[in-house]
Amino acid sequence: MSRHPVPLPAEHIPPGTSDWRSADVLRWLAAVPARWAHPLFASLALTISAGWELAAGPVPACTAAEPCGSDWPGLAVAVVMVLTLYWVWRQPRLAVAGLAFSSAALAVQEGVTAFARPSALTYLLATAFAVAGLLHRLAVAGRQRALALEAAGLAAQPLPEAARTFRRGRLSFVLAAVFLAVAGLGVCRALGVADAYEARAARAAHVSGEVTAVDEGVLTLTIEGRTHRVETAFPEDFPVDSRVDLVVDDDGVVLVAEPYDAFGWELLVLGGSVTGLAFLVNGAAGRLGARRLRRGALPVLHVLVREGEEDGRTWVFAADDTEGRRPVLWFHSLYADDGADNEDDDLETADGDDGFGLRKLTEVLRGDGSAPPLREAVLYGAPCTGAEVAFVARDDEDDPEVAVECSVTSVKPAVARWGMGGPQARRRKHPRRPVEEVAARLTPSTEPRVWRAHGFSRAIGLGLLLVQGGGVWAALDDGPTWHWLMPAVALPWLVTSVATALTWRITADRDGLWVTGAWRVRRVPWHAITSVRHHEDGIRVGRAEASSVDLLPTGWAWLERRLGREPGAERVADEVRALLHRPDLRPASEAPSGQQGMPVGPPLVALTVLWGAAVLLLL
Repeated sequence: MSRHPVPLPAEHIPPGTSDWRSADVLRWLAAVPARWAHPLFASLALTISAGWELAAGPVPACTAAEPCGSDWPGLAVAVVMVLTLYWVWRQPRLAVAGLAFSSAALAVQEGVTAFARPSALTYLLATAFAVAGLLHRLAVAGRQRALALEAAGLAAQPLPEAARTFRRGRLSFVLAAVFLAVAGLGVCRALGVADAYEARAARAAHVSGEVTAVDEGVLTLTIEGRTHRVETAFPEDFPVDSRVDLVVDDDGVVLVAEPYDAFGWELLVLGGSVTGLAFLVNGAAGRLGARRLRRGALPVLHVLVREGEEDGRTWVFAADDTEGRRPVLWFHSLYADDGADNEDDDLETADGDDGFGLRKLTEVLRGDGSAPPLREAVLYGAPCTGAEVAFVARDDEDDPEVAVECSVTSVKPAVARWGMGGPQARRRKHPRRPVEEVAARLTPSTEPRVWRAHGFSRAIGLGLLLVQGGGVWAALDDGPTWHWLMPAVALPWLVTSVATALTWRITADRDGLWVTGAWRVRRVPWHAITSVRHHEDGIRVGRAEASSVDLLPTGWAWLERRLGREPGAERVADEVRALLHRPDLRPASEAPSGQQGMPVGPPLVALTVLWGAAVLLLL
């Protein structure tokens, strides 16, 4: 049975506001980028061609006259190239500038004749293809803006006062500062490595040696009748019988052509700079977009909006699409509250029922309440791909107050593309089975029900266990280096994932669930559960007054569906949800300790330590 959209009081609809009707919406949706201009194709072309150029392009030989040290200009170009791949998706204008800079850098370094090389020419063609797609997307966004302005007519209104104090980009700026500080630390440490070598070279003896053998990156040298072995990153630069300049002191022998290795710190600079600059640009772009909204009068459109049930997106519909069948565009939004005073007012107008909102949320999560309703809204700003907007609407029929929300991500058209359509498309793709259908397959039982890790889940766990063991071996193989940083960061996640995938368990008894994860067994009473669902290859048990209990990973749903099987974790989530809504199907007895499960995270940590000790003894 259909419901009417939640109406917006007439006094909150500015005079002259036009309805954004389906005919106008269809014209707007028709003005979307062509499939060839999708960022995926440009990214693939740039990545493949750049990789070919790096592999096939000339590499200057390391010599005593021009030693291989830190290449800061080359690192800056690498930062721009990696950032550009991200900007192809998020910031088309900056992506065009980044591509122009990368091509110019290649021409400056090697000259225009460099493009006679097939790999360089391929990269240039990929750049041209990417630029064409970016310019096409920008032109389409301009067309969308023109169509939105045409639909809005002459009506223009200033942004609501509540939205004028809304600020974008604060978190992005904080994260940018953190990552750029990490990049700065990497620069300081890399420079420190170079300074340490310079100080060492000033004190050490400088001699010449003859290369007598080259074996897998290790040079065998003869120096004044003595034999020395020196590692090299470029053994092809030092053929047998050639002579090399060396620095010799009590700490060993160093090639003058390869004086030091700061690659780890340079990699840290690359990662920190790319991530920090990406956050910085996102924050600045969001701040500028919000500032443009506050600059003057804006076009206004009468539309319908609905919040996504699973992704929290704000979906916009035509004003006459009262069934919400065809979304037009989407974005994420936040309330534009003025501060604590407004929050206090909201608490005081709750009609003395402090638990009303919580109970309502619980009903929606359980499925007992209704889905988020369609709401009448006034959209401020000309909607087009990449734009910032704001809107005014009521939250629901029970709330007489009108709320102002501002976008915190840019507008994107709701077109079906690679399974990324609107909410209806996602529901059709993998529809959740009704509770009654699942309950029909279950019979009442006095004994506790137990669900445990199945074959696919254990296969994932074993695969991750092999990765974990190989990572520990690789990290310890070369002795203490900066490479230990990556396994140290990844190891906690790996241990948790392996332990969960191998031995997760959910036990349902009379009073609730026993959920066994990697590190502990949690007790979740039935009355505290708000939802149970299969989420991103895991099972999520929502709780009313605490954070959710997650089991991840519990299998590989994509592969299971490809093999024609129902994902095991999805079936478990459906059956547990059926017990949540059908108390008559719940077990009549309590689960003994033997059925509650045992976490294997701690024993797996001990096993990992023993494995690391064994590796050290074997090396």
